[in-house]
Amino acid sequence: MRLSDCHSFHDFRRMAKRRLPGPIFNYIDGGADDEVTYRRNTASFEACDLVPNVLRGVTDVDMSVTVMGQRLAMPVYCSPTALQRLFHHQGERAVAAAAGKFGTMFGVSSLGTVSLEEARRISSGPQVYQFYFHKDRGLNREMMARAKQAGIEVMMLTVDSITGGNRERDKRTGFAIPFRLTLGGMAQFAMKPAWGINYVTHERFRLPQLENHIAMDGGALSISRYFTEMLDPGMTWDDVAEMVRDWGGQFCLKGVMSVEDAKRAVAIGCTGIVLSNHGGRQLDGSRSAFDQLAEIVDAVGDRIDVIMDGGVQRGTHVLKALALGAKAVGLGRYYLFPLAAAGQPGVERALELMRIEIERDMKLMGCTKIDQLTRDSLRFTRG
Repeated sequence: MRLSDCHSFHDFRRMAKRRLPGPIFNYIDGGADDEVTYRRNTASFEACDLVPNVLRGVTDVDMSVTVMGQRLAMPVYCSPTALQRLFHHQGERAVAAAAGKFGTMFGVSSLGTVSLEEARRISSGPQVYQFYFHKDRGLNREMMARAKQAGIEVMMLTVDSITGGNRERDKRTGFAIPFRLTLGGMAQFAMKPAWGINYVTHERFRLPQLENHIAMDGGALSISRYFTEMLDPGMTWDDVAEMVRDWGGQFCLKGVMSVEDAKRAVAIGCTGIVLSNHGGRQLDGSRSAFDQLAEIVDAVGDRIDVIMDGGVQRGTHVLKALALGAKAVGLGRYYLFPLAAAGQPGVERALELMRIEIERDMKLMGCTKIDQLTRDSLRFTRG
């Protein structure tokens, strides 16, 4: 299968599945428990229909948006995700370069495999730093200071991961960092020798944001120990309010799902919230971000930028979220599978397909600007 044969999310997923060893593919592809929420994230868009207008003169389409003070050439961005160099040796470098080429925002994770500083040098576009709240308050302040020094525009604190989700696919294969594979998992690696050759012939796997703050085991960080020992499950709104004040700029909470929490984010001075259930990887059975979007926009949308992610596979999904009031939409697996399949050219092709879809779908909706998408553009097929 060639990259030119990929025309949709599903094509990239198939190509990635052919290239990746099973444990790594399932790490990207899997969710928590029975994966109900993972499936619901995409299915929720199907319960909403678009109502197009015609004869509106749609020769020139402007799909740019401004979110948290950042100008994006299109209303999607590459959400921060962990461990990208496991999927392809280019990792965050590929994503930063592709996002810069398409004039959109991208994010680097605390568990990223390329440093904030290097990613900043690759792309001049808006960059998010996605980080976690540590028991060591000095470490939190140090990480924010480093981000500011690196020129990060938006701090994004993940608030739905005070403990890891129950990802049973990973348990079955033994996927962990460092690798502790089951016999079945090792067999799946043996079946994909090209990935292994690629992995060992490039630079050592690192987690540059964290390597000075936690002991390393055999050259690789124990991710499970990071979550259980370093993150603070006692984090409160007062703790976050202090971080917002210390940062003094664009500050976003990722993982907000209730109106009450959205209002509290406004009250402590956040400038953005991402409605997200972590791609269905944390609390199985939770609502989809799309299903929560309207009520949260109605409650706080005039005071804070509301963003969403989860399950987005098509340009029409993006338009539906924008019509409900989202300022932008985050992409995760949508770019991770093409990254795994083909590196930077894969991410670029995925973003180009999304750009083409959004432009075409806006024309078919009779819209030339994003703000012309409204609730009148939608009908829900269920309550």
